[in-house]
Amino acid sequence: MNGDHADPPGRRAASGRGRLGLLPIGWALALTIVVALLMLTGATLIGGALLGFREIKREPQVSAGTLFDLLKVSFALVAGAGGLVALVMAYRRQRLAEYAHELDQSKEDRERSRVFNERFSSAAGQLGHEQAAVRLAGVYAMAGLADDWQAHRQTCIDVLCAYLRMPYPPAPADTSPEYVGWLHSREVRHTVIRVITAHLRDDAAVSWCGHDFDFTGTIFDGGDFTRARFTGGTVIFKRAKFSSGEVAFHDASFAGGVVGFWATEFQGGRVYFPDVTFSGGTVSFEEAKFVAGLVCFDRAKFVGGRVHFRAAEFAGGEVNFLDIMDWSRPPEFDPDQPPAGVLITHHPGTA
Repeated sequence: MNGDHADPPGRRAASGRGRLGLLPIGWALALTIVVALLMLTGATLIGGALLGFREIKREPQVSAGTLFDLLKVSFALVAGAGGLVALVMAYRRQRLAEYAHELDQSKEDRERSRVFNERFSSAAGQLGHEQAAVRLAGVYAMAGLADDWQAHRQTCIDVLCAYLRMPYPPAPADTSPEYVGWLHSREVRHTVIRVITAHLRDDAAVSWCGHDFDFTGTIFDGGDFTRARFTGGTVIFKRAKFSSGEVAFHDASFAGGVVGFWATEFQGGRVYFPDVTFSGGTVSFEEAKFVAGLVCFDRAKFVGGRVHFRAAEFAGGEVNFLDIMDWSRPPEFDPDQPPAGVLITHHPGTA
């Protein structure tokens, strides 16, 4: 075989003897036999001393019985030495096989990592493409990679969130040449939201619950987070802007982690939290600005965790808590009572 061919596992394993800590086979066998002889000699001397043997009686002639006994001892010694050699050889074969397997596993891991990195580069390149159709393919490629690459799933999620954080101009006039391109860009952004939400639902084939999602400064002109389960990690909407359209959190649940709407601006459109359950973690609207539009928490359940509107500004629009189903742990306002412009009603029978 020439040098272009890979060495077989046995040869690769043998070349790694030093790293395995194994002696050359000749030295190993010789050392084994020497150790066995020393142990036998030592055992004989110690046994003789314990039994009080002073010396060995010399016989002028060796009887047939004595000779037969000597032969039996010799055969036993040879058999014992052979057994030791067999054990040494078996141990070496096992260690070399394990080392060969480790080498193969390491090679597979490197190959898998190489494939994942190539997929990542390809998907990231697609997300940066000028054509919307290619960017859409990049969204699904990055999501698929996140499903397959558990060790770097958070990195893939970060890339998708970063796409949403990129500058997003307001809608141009529908008669302008840029309008179609803007619509395409909007579709890609909404697809990212749909893909993320699909992985936060109970029926997701691969769950992304517990990971972090950073939507800092993102402009939302629509999006669907229906039935999303925020059960861990940190979800950040800091300084995000809900400018128009409809963003829905229908039947979502907040059961752990931190969801921060810090300094978020509700400038228009409609943001729905109907049938939402707040049962754990922290959901903060601290310093949020409600300027226009509608934000409603109809039929929501506040049963645990902490929801607060500390230092929030209610300058316009509507914020409704209608037909609240459970008010066991109501949201906190500053001051203690909800400010003007916030409408709260309880479902009949709810405290």
